[in-house]
This record gives sequence, structure tokens and C-alpha cells, in this order.
Amino acid sequence: MPDAVRTAAVRAVLIMSLTIIQAMVAFLSTLTGSWLAFPMVLSSVASTVVATWAVLDVWVTRQVWNQRHGVVSEPSSTARQMRRERRRAQRAARAAERDEAGDRIRGRRSAGDLSRA
Repeated sequence: MPDAVRTAAVRAVLIMSLTIIQAMVAFLSTLTGSWLAFPMVLSSVASTVVATWAVLDVWVTRQVWNQRHGVVSEPSSTARQMRRERRRAQRAARAAERDEAGDRIRGRRSAGDLSRA
């Protein structure tokens, strides 16, 4: 993950965790009838808006990074190994077909035959 996207993601996770803590405090203070309930509910609503914005920021930052720098694709070593094995199998199959076709062509002609054209 690029640095800009990682930074935005960390920021979003921190904001979301604070929002969840705030919502829990607002809920518990509402249950106890504390004076802190109303301000906490208002700040929880505001924090929810900010958390939504932070998550959208991660998405937009990722899209912008992909547009500017292109998608970096590095296949895992397992995928690379499977691709190599598949290529080897395909090469062996083509070589076997060529040998078989060559044997058929050589098998039709004998040394004394002239061209059949």
C-alpha cells in the first residue's frame, strides 16, 4: 500500500475508533441520565460525519494514487512458480506435437520416393 493511502487509512481507523468510543460514552451517559449525555450525542453525530469523510478520503486517495502512478502489480512467488510450471508444460506439449508431426511426415516418405507433388 502506498504511503499516502496508508496514512489516510491509519487516520480513518483512528477517527473511527474514537467515534465508536464517543458513541459508547454517549449511550452509557444517556442510560445513567448524566448531564454529559446531550453534548456527547451531538459530538457523536459530528464524529460520525467526520469518520465517513475519513473513509471516503482513503478511497479517493487510493484512486488518485492509481491514476497518477499506475497499479503496481507484483505477483506472489506462488503465482510466479505456477506460471513457470504452466509455461514449461505448454512448451513440452508443443515440442511433443512437433516431434509427432515430424515423425508422421518422415514416416510417409521413404528414401527412394520422389516428391508427391
